[in-house]
Amino acid sequence: MANYEDIFKKVVSHAKEYGYVFQSSEIYDGLAAAYDYGPNGVELKNNIKNYWWKSMVNMHENIVGLDSSIFMHPTTWKASGHIDAFNDPLVDNKDSKKRYRADVLIEDHIAKIEAKIDKDCVKAAKRFGDAFNREEFVTTNGRILDRQKQIDAINEKMNTSLSSGDLEGVKALIEELDIKCPVSGTNNWTDVRQFNLMFKTQMGATADGASDLYLRPETAQGIFVNFLNVQKTARMKIPFGIAQIGKAFRNEIVARQFIFRMREFEQMEMQFFVRPGEEMKWYDYWKEFRMKWHNSLAMGEENYRFHDHENLAHYANAAADIEFKFPFGFKELEGIHSRTDFDLKAHQEHSGKKLQYFDPEIGESYVPYVVETSIGLDRMFLTVLSHSFREEQLENGESRVVLKIPALLAPLKAAILPLTKKDGMPEKAREIMKSLQVDFNCQYEEKDSIGKRYRRQDAIGTPYCITVDHQTLENNTVTLRDRDTMIQERVSVEKLHSIIAEKVNIAKYLA
Repeated sequence: MANYEDIFKKVVSHAKEYGYVFQSSEIYDGLAAAYDYGPNGVELKNNIKNYWWKSMVNMHENIVGLDSSIFMHPTTWKASGHIDAFNDPLVDNKDSKKRYRADVLIEDHIAKIEAKIDKDCVKAAKRFGDAFNREEFVTTNGRILDRQKQIDAINEKMNTSLSSGDLEGVKALIEELDIKCPVSGTNNWTDVRQFNLMFKTQMGATADGASDLYLRPETAQGIFVNFLNVQKTARMKIPFGIAQIGKAFRNEIVARQFIFRMREFEQMEMQFFVRPGEEMKWYDYWKEFRMKWHNSLAMGEENYRFHDHENLAHYANAAADIEFKFPFGFKELEGIHSRTDFDLKAHQEHSGKKLQYFDPEIGESYVPYVVETSIGLDRMFLTVLSHSFREEQLENGESRVVLKIPALLAPLKAAILPLTKKDGMPEKAREIMKSLQVDFNCQYEEKDSIGKRYRRQDAIGTPYCITVDHQTLENNTVTLRDRDTMIQERVSVEKLHSIIAEKVNIAKYLA
């Protein structure tokens, strides 16, 4: 376990050192759970957004985009259930005065049992060697079966208590499991109570005359209230979707694990409106489609899994998460939810405006059902960053740190490096840079030895390094170095554009 924690610490410090992510307001000692994206971070973020948008909107005839306001009429949040039901169970340790999410404390306890199962499997794999069959081992080993039984019992108790609002039951479970505060080491807990996660502010010139407003805790409601505007102006027929990328805000009790859980974050959401009764067909379709999108980036199919929800939200009749294996374990990356007609019906009722669709095929008006796909952009960023981070031992005894980011998403596509700062090499390098930078984000760099520059570009995750040397001036060829294989080859300057274009071609990924 410590090994994974060490890797995660290295990813976090690497993110700062190479201009990916900075702590917000760092010169004032930072603001907890708020982060800024640096020069390379903002490029990676934009590339992820673009890849999602291309796949979801541009490649679907029946999905269009929207960018709705962060501020919305306060009744929106009454209708959506956020004012009454957007809560997390909160518990304090009386000795350390630290505050925790009760369900997260229990989940962390479960994770410790899961870690023991993993440890048993690693031991057994060493003992049995090639003959080891993990699937068979975990379904037949007595100790593992007992541990799995423990996990299932804890999950069932927690889900039953949370779904019925039995906060005393949640506290009783924490006490029964003898869960201790990580800081004080004691189990001296307060009662569990509900805590609303919405940030509240005022709109208006004076506090007295102001009306309460909320920073949106999700982007979906901006889509629902615009359902008719979009349907009519884009002339959409059901089934159709509305996609949106935007900021959301949650006053998280425990924001942690770097950019995994933040108070200000970005979502990429798509709400797909369907005929009532057809929602499960589309729910299955989007589950498969979204998993295919993740796997298109070739970050290892074994690192993703579906987790079906037992404890459904008040608006859902089916829900599943796509989980990714982060350095700290499998955690939610994306949610696919069948939201029924809850949202449109609630807004229809609270606004007094009809939010219905006349279906010419069946000659009927109805409130559509909705299937949602919702992915955290910051979590996707962390997925790419943590998966691509490698420390490699090289054959010559040296080592290197490299980010093997999928080329399509890499912040820089190529670095142009003159071997020396003289003999016309910088001029030639800048000429090559000019011919490439309209289509690809490139960097010109002449400081340090060529070896050091290669290492720096590896650490940034740049797929290609292009070195201009004496031979370039003679025959118009350069040394092209591949980040992943470190193989160097001579290619003519005329071919550079098509080589890079082939490597980052979006069609290759979305095929």
